Amino acid sequence: MDRFRVALLYGTLAAAGFVVVTGVVTGLLPTPLFERMVPRTALDYTFFAVTAVLVGVYVTQRSMQPDCDGDACAYGGAAGGFLAVACPHCNAILVALFSSSWLATYVDPVRPLVGLLAVGLLAGVIYRRR
Repeated sequence: MDRFRVALLYGTLAAAGFVVVTGVVTGLLPTPLFERMVPRTALDYTFFAVTAVLVGVYVTQRSMQPDCDGDACAYGGAAGGFLAVACPHCNAILVALFSSSWLATYVDPVRPLVGLLAVGLLAGVIYRRR
């Protein structure tokens, strides 16, 4: 296989891995393991899909280039994309630390902002490395 096809395979696997892991852990992909306490919205699925695509594009691009410049921002963008779609009430650690009412009041409303920041970080790194 040529170098581009290998890079494209890595990018596709990274995007698929992000979809499966994030989708199951956050409850966006229905699973019998638990029920999501925050309703799924179109915005959740939008951030979920856009972040997965950008993770795939980043890994494809990264596989074609020798330097590592921008990796920290890309990792931050992927983590932010996860947090943007995660159910804050489903995380037992957060509930134990802050209470569910605090999470509903302060964390849940800023999830879309976290999603925008995550997408911006990933897109910015991809654009800069282009």
